[in-house]
Formats: sequence, structure tokens, C-alpha cells
Amino acid sequence: QNPKLPTGDIEIIVKKVVILSKSKTPPFYINEEVEVDENVRLRYRYLDIRRQRMKNNMLTRHRVVRYMRNFLDDKGFTEVETPILIKSTPEGARDYLVPSRVYPGKFYALPQSPQQMKQLLMVAGLEKYYQVAKCFRDEDTRADRQPEFTQLDIEMSFVEEADVMALMEELFSSIVPATRPDINVISPFTRLTYADAMERYGCDKPDLRYGLEIKDVTDIAVQTSFGVFQKAVSAGGRIRAIAAPGCGNYSRRELNELNDIARSTGAGGVVTVSLGEPGVSIDELDMENVHSIAAKYMDIEQIKAIAKKLGAKGGDLLLIAAGTDDITSAVLDRLRREMAHRLALADEKIFHFCFITDFPLFYRDTEHNRWDSMHHPFTSPREEDKPMVAQKPGEVHGRHYDLVLNGYEIGGGSIRIHEADLQRTVFRLLAYADEQIDERFGHMLEAFSYGAPPHGGVAVGIDRFVMLLCQESSIREVIPFPKNQNAQDLTFGAPDFVADEQLEDLHIKIDEKIT
Repeated sequence: QNPKLPTGDIEIIVKKVVILSKSKTPPFYINEEVEVDENVRLRYRYLDIRRQRMKNNMLTRHRVVRYMRNFLDDKGFTEVETPILIKSTPEGARDYLVPSRVYPGKFYALPQSPQQMKQLLMVAGLEKYYQVAKCFRDEDTRADRQPEFTQLDIEMSFVEEADVMALMEELFSSIVPATRPDINVISPFTRLTYADAMERYGCDKPDLRYGLEIKDVTDIAVQTSFGVFQKAVSAGGRIRAIAAPGCGNYSRRELNELNDIARSTGAGGVVTVSLGEPGVSIDELDMENVHSIAAKYMDIEQIKAIAKKLGAKGGDLLLIAAGTDDITSAVLDRLRREMAHRLALADEKIFHFCFITDFPLFYRDTEHNRWDSMHHPFTSPREEDKPMVAQKPGEVHGRHYDLVLNGYEIGGGSIRIHEADLQRTVFRLLAYADEQIDERFGHMLEAFSYGAPPHGGVAVGIDRFVMLLCQESSIREVIPFPKNQNAQDLTFGAPDFVADEQLEDLHIKIDEKIT
């Protein structure tokens, strides 16, 4: 018997052996979960997938996609495949371009999403569409992004935000127990406005499995004589903070680590205040129990007031940030995640979904001194905000919603613009000339002129959701043949140079400087 093998209880009496295929010695152990360099794993991906963990990831992905299809089929949706070779209409990231041999000098683009095509399907009268769609974006890679990725794409006619969110909640409330019955889904899904999420968590994709909520302590901190606080408030900023439970005994080295993390976000640092020993009530605190570089600029009552506002106890560590909302949000969001990791506050067996709503429709791109879309230019403004689109774009809110899971955005959607005049107004605001609008988006405006139903939808990142379902840290672990962090496919050796004859057929000449 060999309990380490699945067939360890079986004995076979061999009469004849026929070798069907010979194998070289693999570059790493197949039957044992050992640490292997990722680039080696990607080079021999066909061997890597033989490992049980990877095989389980592939099976989970299959079950997820099958469940999604069955769920939507039962709801009366129609699966429609949209083209891969389309017109280049950049939607934020760079397009992958495909040269045309038939039309020299012209290019197709690979779709960043089927956004425009699914809206045209609504104009066509297909009221409930879905697709498991391949999407392509030429952008820098990171742990949860790939140049090509897969999304569940959904669009519906005659719906409001609540209809789309209800569909998503029903889908994900059922798909998790069907594929991972050991995971507990918090229900009903939490709903937060964008402003509320930024105020309480410092980001628009908060992990709600733990607290550590951000509080505004400006009213107390401004009464101190601490110059950092005074300067920030005088410049129009605020003082905000979180309390890390049980971390009041952090060493100087650990406090310096937190300061380095704060500086990595672009801030000057973070003010730390250690609140004595565990078990000491806040009311019993005195200055001998408090340790902070800011302590000499604050009296004990001010420290107590801040601690009480944060719900802190003796033995806790206060992390205080000063500056504009952008700075304090970035600092405290990063520190909130760091402290949750250090304190193991996030339960891996809990899925806490939430919807983020009421996003600003536009933001000011200060680098280029122009307005840009918070998400994409096809999102409809709220009905009451439509008159402000051209005159007060910074005050307009969109009908957009994000689906967030445990600190990751796994989906996003909106109610779309379906009026040609309003869509043209939005494009003009985004600094498109009328000629550019007609060249890039004329097909959309023409379609709307034939009568378009109100419609909306959502796109869900399948790779990212399966990554979380499999409790992996990178989507590369749930994609059969992913690109590495340098956007290279190590199994097939892509990208690569091509023959001169192929380039000649396409009327392309490579700049000698890059070869």
C-alpha cells in the first residue's frame, strides 16, 4: 500500500508491458507540489497542468463557464459570437492591431471588449444577449491582468441598474456554492456608493471581510499644535486615520516599514500613535502609555478623542494620514490592506461581494487638461444630470455599477447612452472633433438614428473570478497558456519575428533601429 498515490490500494499482476510513449526526465516533479520557477512552469505548461493543483484549476474554470452558460440559457438569453477582427476605436488601453493584406496600409484591431457590438445587438432587437468573449488590451501586465483575457459579456434591453445587479447577485450567489461549497457567500450583497467607498475604505474596490474603516479626525487633529496636521488642513486637506488592533507594541523597524509603505503611495509618510498596553481602557490612558513622534504636540484628551472616534482600545496602533483626499485615501487603503494581511483578518472561506454605484461620469485629466470618462464614453448619465453634461461635467454622475469581491473588481457595467445626440455631446466633451466622431463611431450614431431601446449590461472577468475561487494570487494560475509578466508566451515562444516574405505580403517594413 502507498497512501501517497491515488491508486495506492490497488495491485496489478503484470503479464505483458507495452510502452505507448517514452518520456524524458521532467524538468520538475509532477506528482509533488514543490516550488518551481514560474518561467520554467510556463515553458513546460503542458507538464505543469499535469500537477493536481493546476488540473483542479482548469476543471474549476470549466465548471464556472458551464454554469454561467446554463444559468443564462435558463433565463432566456441568446449567446451570440461577435467578431475578433474589428475597427480600431481605442477605449483607454492601446489596441492590438492586425494588418490587412488585402487593403495595404489598413489595419484591423482586436476587440478590447464587445462593447459597441453588443449595443448594436440591442438595436437589432436581441433583447437578452450574452457571450463568453475573448478580449485584448495592449497594456502593462501585472498579477491579475493579461494581454488577452476572457469575460462574461451580458447586455439587456429595457432594464434599469437594479435589474442587472439582481441578475448578477442571483448568478454569483448560486455559482459559488455550486463550484466551491466550502465557501460562505455573504448575502444579500452590500451596496456602496463610490463616495461612501472612498470615504470609508479609501478605494472603489474595498475588501469587506474585515473592518479597519477610515475615519475623518480633522476636527480633533486641527486643535493640536502638530505642524503636519496644521499645514495639511490650511491647504484644504483633511486628517484621516485607521486603528490597527493589537499593534501598539510594534518595534521601530515595523513602524519604519509602515512609513515606507505610506511613502510608496506618494505621501510624506504616516503618523503612528501606540496606545499603551492591551487591557488599558482609553479613558485610563496617560501620556506615559502613548508613544508617537507627534505626542509632544498633542494632549492626552486629543489622543483619547481620536482613539474613541476610531473605536480603538489599549494596545492598538493608530495610523494617521494628512493631506488631500487623493493622498489620504491612497495611504490608508494601502495600509488597511497591509494590516489586514499582517493580522490575518481576511477569511479565505468568505466571499463578500459588493456593488459600487454612483460613480462620477467624468474626471479631469490634469496632464492633458481635458475631461475623460471614468469608465467608458457609452455610460449614460443619471437622468437628472443630463442637462449638466456639457456645462458642468464634473458634477455629473453616471449610471455605472462595479461588482467587487474581496478587494478585487470582478465586473463592471452600466446603463448605456441610446440617444445619438447625447452620445455626440459626450464625445465632444471628451475632445473629439465631429470628424473624428463620425470616423470612429459613426456606425454607432447611425444605428441609434433608427431607434434604439434603452439598454444596459455588465462584463465579468472570468479569469479573475476563477482566480479567487481557486484561491490563487495570479490569474496566470487559472489560464491554460498565459503570458508571463513580460507579455511573452514561453510555451510557444511568442511574440517572435516573422519571415520577410510575410512582411512583404502585408506591405510592412520593420524600422532598422529596433532590430
